[in-house]
Amino acid sequence: MGLFTSVTDDLMRRVWQHRTGAMPGFTRKYGVKILVWYEQHETRESALTRERQLKKWNRIWKLQLIEQMNSAWCDLSKDLSV
Repeated sequence: MGLFTSVTDDLMRRVWQHRTGAMPGFTRKYGVKILVWYEQHETRESALTRERQLKKWNRIWKLQLIEQMNSAWCDLSKDLSV
């Protein structure tokens, strides 16, 4: 199972891109199609800082972060407003 970390200004569009395979790269190659965790930030810079931090984390830490917010690994995109 692949874990993907990224910053976006439009989460619903990004979810759609991943789900449909519209963009080449990691998510298409590894079949990353559901949203199991996300954070909102006040500024793009704070989001980018957090992304850089998370990309340095090991897999176990990332799994623990997901489990804290979404222990059932439900697709969170279903609860986002369009």
